[in-house]
Amino acid sequence: MSGRGRPPGERDVGRDVAGSDGAEADEADSGEDPVERAAAAWVARLSSSDATEADRGEFEAWRGADPAHAAAYAEMDALWRRLGQLPDPRPRKGPPKGSPKTLAALALIGGALVYQIGLLDRLRADLWSDVGTIEHATLADGSGVDLNTDTAITVRFTERERKIELLRGEASFDVVPDPSRPFVVRGGGLSVRAIGTRFFLRADGAASPVGVAEGRVDVSGERGRAVVSAGEEVRVGDGVLQVVAADVERDTAWRDGRLIYAGKPLAAVLAELNRYRRGRILLLDRELGARRVTGAFDARNTDDALDVIAATMGARIRRLSPLLVLVGSPL
Repeated sequence: MSGRGRPPGERDVGRDVAGSDGAEADEADSGEDPVERAAAAWVARLSSSDATEADRGEFEAWRGADPAHAAAYAEMDALWRRLGQLPDPRPRKGPPKGSPKTLAALALIGGALVYQIGLLDRLRADLWSDVGTIEHATLADGSGVDLNTDTAITVRFTERERKIELLRGEASFDVVPDPSRPFVVRGGGLSVRAIGTRFFLRADGAASPVGVAEGRVDVSGERGRAVVSAGEEVRVGDGVLQVVAADVERDTAWRDGRLIYAGKPLAAVLAELNRYRRGRILLLDRELGARRVTGAFDARNTDDALDVIAATMGARIRRLSPLLVLVGSPL
């Protein structure tokens, strides 16, 4: 964020993501094996269609640097080939097949694949946030932006337009009025045009990708166009953009590190908690997933949220590894 003003206390979200001491400390605290994580990342990377010869050369150098690297890669690669695909994240009637170690390895490989995709977006981004963090920044025109977990944006300001590209995740914007330069945010197949307002946009396929807390915005996309005012959200359904009343302040409480739910199905709550942690939360009980949740949780402590859910709903929580949590029926 060099050259951009920001209030005291705001952090630079454009920091380096590789090789930092802080990242190594986080890995140690989480209990992850860095060799296994690297092996899973290589399996995911080399399995992708855009793997290059340079990637393969770097991989061979990594594998040959330590016998432990080769052993970890062989184990992850064997699991990948034997199982053929990542587990289906949708609710299932019964528990997933496989041993706890197999499930943990699948979660590790899946997490590594998601990390690789997210890393590409971060390399393109001007501002980004890590998984489980919420970042705040001030743009060159004085507008504020809040980045929810695992979010990346590009910023392109000209004399005629202020343009933001939401590459991934969710962001909330507090726009400084400037009639001569409309503020336009694009992401998730939608374009949101505002002059002076506060609104959010999600680019992850959410059912309600746009909401307005103050002012009014013009939303357009392949499914049509809609004008959205304060206290309203856009829902994508039936081939059109539908404008509905909503509690936008509650839906953007994540800006203050809070996740607030009122009568939301547990399956949907767990899907949201998944956004704020590495790895996967797998729901094994469809009936449990349909039960309603009302409460407030700390977005920075999803383990505590899971403990509260277990205590209040009588749900069984089993942590197979830092990257895999099972909710519902025991294995």
